[in-house]
Amino acid sequence: MLGPDRQRRRDHARHRTTNRSRNSPFFSAGECHMSDPTRPYEPLTSENAALILIDHQVGLMTGVRDYSTGELKHNVIGLAKGAKALKLPIVVTTTARDSMWGPTFPELVEALPDVPIIDRSSVNAFDDPKVAQAITATGRKKLIFAGISLEVCAAFPAITAVGKGLDAYVAVDASGTFSETKRQVGLLRMLQAGVILSDYATLMVEILKDNARQEAGAVYGAIDMPWAKLVGQVAQAYGK
Repeated sequence: MLGPDRQRRRDHARHRTTNRSRNSPFFSAGECHMSDPTRPYEPLTSENAALILIDHQVGLMTGVRDYSTGELKHNVIGLAKGAKALKLPIVVTTTARDSMWGPTFPELVEALPDVPIIDRSSVNAFDDPKVAQAITATGRKKLIFAGISLEVCAAFPAITAVGKGLDAYVAVDASGTFSETKRQVGLLRMLQAGVILSDYATLMVEILKDNARQEAGAVYGAIDMPWAKLVGQVAQAYGK
């Protein structure tokens, strides 16, 4: 049995720990956004989602340090092709293309030949009237963002979308940034604002929903997960 003084110290420490947890940004983000009983989670679908690709430009990609250039390109292309297979509206934008950061990397342009690329000068893509109009014109209330850099080009418009009453998602592995600090504070800031973080493949599979869908083969081929290819090859072998 604890003595009175020791019990008081123990209760005080427990109280401090509880308050510190409740005041942490991770606690508040989870409590405020994910457990709101008045707003149950509504899954992504082909009918309610759109993809917004921001500033996947050659000049910006040279500074990315959290993914290799090859891996980041693979993930962005997988996201773009998956969204295309699922027939999502896609908006693509660049910033200062001709004066600072250069063109969209050519593999992405090739993957989306029919999607116009909107160049702008604003840092936050949502501040540009043409981009904002293109997003609004999709008619979708769930927006999937990816961009370089993660903490600015993906985060700022995603946070703006939340402020407009939309659901914002960020495909973290189809975004990139220039240091570990920028990555961590960017993720933290988005969580604080109520943005939903995920990886590109999971977002596409959530929209697919059912492996019996006609688009399933195209979606899995688009997102190009090497282990999934192996599983498919095994299934094909046993099916013969």
